[in-house]
Amino acid sequence: MLKKFYIGLLLSVLLTQSAFAGFYKNDLRGLFLNNKAIIMVINLRTFNAKDTNKNGIIDENEEKGTFINAIERLDELKEAGINTLHVLPINPTGKIKALGTAGSVYSPSSLTEINPYLADKNSKLDINSQAKLFIQECHNRGIRVIVDLPSCGAYDMYIEQPDLFQKDKNQIPIVPTDWTDVRLFDTGNDENLNQNLYTVYQQYVDMVMELGFDGIRADVATIKPYTFWKNLIKYARQKDPNFLFLAEASDSWREPPSEYAVFTPYDKLLEAGFDGYYGSWFNIKDWTKGSQLINHAIFNRKILSKFSEPKAVIGSFTTHDELSPILINGPKLSEMIIWLNTTLPVNSYFVDGFQTGAQYVYFWGNKKANLTYTDDDYYFVHRGKFDLFNFSAKPEGQYKELNNSLSIANKYKKIFSQIFSKGSFVPLSCSNESVFAYARSYGDKTIITIGNLDFKNSKQKVKINVPKMNNSHSLSVLKGSDGTGSFKKKRDKLILDIPAGDIQVYLINNLSIQ
Repeated sequence: MLKKFYIGLLLSVLLTQSAFAGFYKNDLRGLFLNNKAIIMVINLRTFNAKDTNKNGIIDENEEKGTFINAIERLDELKEAGINTLHVLPINPTGKIKALGTAGSVYSPSSLTEINPYLADKNSKLDINSQAKLFIQECHNRGIRVIVDLPSCGAYDMYIEQPDLFQKDKNQIPIVPTDWTDVRLFDTGNDENLNQNLYTVYQQYVDMVMELGFDGIRADVATIKPYTFWKNLIKYARQKDPNFLFLAEASDSWREPPSEYAVFTPYDKLLEAGFDGYYGSWFNIKDWTKGSQLINHAIFNRKILSKFSEPKAVIGSFTTHDELSPILINGPKLSEMIIWLNTTLPVNSYFVDGFQTGAQYVYFWGNKKANLTYTDDDYYFVHRGKFDLFNFSAKPEGQYKELNNSLSIANKYKKIFSQIFSKGSFVPLSCSNESVFAYARSYGDKTIITIGNLDFKNSKQKVKINVPKMNNSHSLSVLKGSDGTGSFKKKRDKLILDIPAGDIQVYLINNLSIQ
């Protein structure tokens, strides 16, 4: 009888999951445009790789990251509050003139196929079905999925389809900047697009939409013409109006990586139909004055307000192209990034490994390899950056407490979603140059965030001007320097001590600052 009960329960669960998957409707675009996306970047081939001998590399007899074993980690991400995955490119990688022993994920040998190494060899499902299962399991947990669209092609792809590539006067394919493992696509221009390349990109859109992805992050979107993107986005939106397009583009990017490449700036990309872009939040590593952070927030809000349709930006404080924040200013900077992502008018954005303070420093990095799958027999890496080039172990660090902070902050982002998606953004003047402060208000609630960009000197006493606040207002500590917070109130002023590199967040009821 008990056995029948469990069989019935199992069937019920399976039918429920099947029904959920059948009724799933993509809502990522709306989530993103309201700054409610909490995004984690993952590289599937390392995401849940099984490094059993702990040497940092996935050897031939060890299990690489796959669509199937990635499912094991989804509950962990859900618990941390992640509601969107940004999956790095899933295409097969080039083997000729490659970098690293697996080839860069941004050096595709095809845009219309899936990397066979992402398949679980023990599964009876074909690779497309495995990809669909992974995405369905994400959706079952309320996690949306963006896939990364590479901007260039591998040398292998050039050999197979030379008509897709730009060439110099000697008919040599172009190496953009120092990206020696890729060649520049020939996109044409706004008046005369390369239709062969555009068709390949349409086929890519068809493939990822059929697999169930909810959106695309376009790598180096700036090196394709406005019309190219406008047409492609329109093509995708005819199939799914809620399909997201995120441009890797920044206001600080002002020229292409090659004289042969076109250049479409971030604002023109937004005009072409992209829903959002990166901004330049990664410059936090160079900011020493609170006004620099505040001014960038104001700048982004002005830019986004110029468009008739809603647009948004991600909190690109740390990306897979950036040095680990742990190496820059330790876990204090990581804590600051967590709470800035929560309280600023941005979509939260993190890289796998960030939640444990991964440094991305590989002891085997740039050393000769025992085994390679490309023509490069060295473990090529960028020191301190997310590995894109090898079958390396899943990224982990020594600061496990960051995951708890991430989880708490993400819960607050959900609890106070009205404030963070619809609320005002009001800079608050303060007495210290290195300190920033701002208020977010909606209805009768205000959240104040205060941070110190001086990571080296000792604790500072700071006075923050908070309009309309008086002694009758009670402050709740969402994030204090020691988990509790220590402050004094005076009329229109908040006085507190703020340690080096610290960030503090307070909730005030019955107060609105516009």
